[in-house]
Amino acid sequence: MTALQYADVQRGAFLDQLKDLVRIPSISTDPTRTGDMLRAAEWLAADMRRIGLSRVEIMPTAGHPVVYGEWLGAGANAPTVLIYGHYDVQPAVLADGWHSEPFDPVERDGKLYARGSSDDKGQVFAQVKAVESLLTEGRKPAVNLKFLIEGEEEIGSPNLGAFVAQHRDLLKADVCVVSDTGMKDMNQPSICYATRGLMYFELEVVGPSQDLHSGGFGGIVHNPAQVIAEMIAALHAPDGRITVPGFYDAVAELSATERETLRHSAPTEADWKAVSGVSGFWGEAGYELHERVGARPTLEVNGIVSGFYGAGSKTVLPAKALAKLSCRLVPNQEPRAIFEQVKAYLLSIAPPTVHAEVRLIAEAYPAVMDLHSSAMQAATVAYERGWGRKPIFERGGGTLPILADFQRQLNNLPIILMGFGLSSDGAHGPNESYTIEMFHKGIATAICFYEELAK
Repeated sequence: MTALQYADVQRGAFLDQLKDLVRIPSISTDPTRTGDMLRAAEWLAADMRRIGLSRVEIMPTAGHPVVYGEWLGAGANAPTVLIYGHYDVQPAVLADGWHSEPFDPVERDGKLYARGSSDDKGQVFAQVKAVESLLTEGRKPAVNLKFLIEGEEEIGSPNLGAFVAQHRDLLKADVCVVSDTGMKDMNQPSICYATRGLMYFELEVVGPSQDLHSGGFGGIVHNPAQVIAEMIAALHAPDGRITVPGFYDAVAELSATERETLRHSAPTEADWKAVSGVSGFWGEAGYELHERVGARPTLEVNGIVSGFYGAGSKTVLPAKALAKLSCRLVPNQEPRAIFEQVKAYLLSIAPPTVHAEVRLIAEAYPAVMDLHSSAMQAATVAYERGWGRKPIFERGGGTLPILADFQRQLNNLPIILMGFGLSSDGAHGPNESYTIEMFHKGIATAICFYEELAK
């Protein structure tokens, strides 16, 4: 029985195992879920031991632990693959708008509904099952295999960079595979070859020493809620361009060739509307929608809070206002340098009637992968075999913090973003789902990739 045949026979068992994994509420941002985080790590470690990895460890970090596993039976002269993923998930409760309990997986219309089913438990578990298929019946794959599955990706991987730096020899490999991205169409596989960086910060505006009666002080005290709204509005010009001085200085423009290549594989405006539910689009003038998402930087408001927002009315003049904001960054932009530019601009436009403070919360670098590497060619053939169709290439709009760390700490390690999800999976939102056929096609494609890489 070949590895592909074994994976086909085990389709039901593999799906049941994935259901067991997503039942664990491994929410990294919630301190009350520390026990569940460890439980998910232990579950993965136990499965990796069961399938035949020769070394499996739960390794500590300053936060949640890393699950490491390896099989090096192919020998010193064979290629070594480092497989990265994460077992932590975003928060989720039924009241968010879920149709079923988020940690009680439900099959419906060919999809598995559960938090983490796609991002990223389902995708990284497809890699684990591919390796199981390769190792079954005592077979020896032609490549060496290492797993690095972390528990803090959803909070920006604050401790993984240090872990990678401390374990360079352990993580040494010829190529890294990351299954944590999505494609637009189940029938048209795609490979993402670029991700954006991130700079996340908060802006706080403080006025009076306490909330005031708007009848007694309205019109003479500068309202922090109004001030923060005006400051945020000043971050963009009417045409969508970011107004922060120097913000675009380091941005590398797309070449004419790359723009044309991306245009051929880009979603239509109707596609974007179907996924987003909006009636129209906004953004930086002069760039197509897919370019704004994959190749241009952004500055977005993620949340604002101030004053009274409960039921009924309360005529209060709030003492302070707080906004959470983030920038998605493109190659050549330095997160810390962008933070300093944004901070300086916001403080320069803050009126003297309030006190404004800008604080950095998180940062991550953008990453670009080599389209012409031998590993990328192997991935292209693997998708053709596993999916039955040649993949297209796309730039991603999201951020995978570890990619730049891998490139910088592991000698510019080649990386393949071998995503098995769909952009419509609803990651981070209510009713996240994973198309079951995507799970099985992902397992087959991963098997094909390791076979092709060995050639």
